[in-house]
Amino acid sequence: MLNLQLAKKYSRAIFEIAQDENKLTEYGRELAEVTGAVFGEPTLKGFATNPQVPPEAKKALFKKIFEGELSPNMFNFIMLLIEKHRMELLETIDAQYQDFSNKAQGIVVADITTAMPLTGELEELLRQKLQQATGRTVQLRRHVDESIIGGAIAQIGDKRIDGSVNGRLAALRAEILANK
Repeated sequence: MLNLQLAKKYSRAIFEIAQDENKLTEYGRELAEVTGAVFGEPTLKGFATNPQVPPEAKKALFKKIFEGELSPNMFNFIMLLIEKHRMELLETIDAQYQDFSNKAQGIVVADITTAMPLTGELEELLRQKLQQATGRTVQLRRHVDESIIGGAIAQIGDKRIDGSVNGRLAALRAEILANK
């Protein structure tokens, strides 16, 4: 619980800086890139989150990797996380930042599960339909699950729209059993 509260404070701080500078998207992209680089590589993650590694060693490595690649405020933010021994919170900070940023920009994230990867044309059609239904800008997060057989399942917040073949078969089975 304490870590979640800390992560929220850090994400709120960098979000407010980004908002003041009108750079929500840029900072979000940079934060996601750093998070992906650190947590996508097990060796780097182990190094960055190990409390026994001195902050100076971490800072030296991160300077080599990210200095000049990130905006000055984002670079300083990452250095602050290292200095305060908070790198293990980076994934949570990133997720919360993205939530703050999306809400501020009127963007809603829709998790879309399909049996096969969506084509660009179909993805755009689905995005437009969901934007019409929600009245907001929709950002799709795609998932593939062959067990749904066909169709799609859309999850937006706590609302779920199941248009999958598997979902339709389950509904039909329930209807038949209810009429016995």
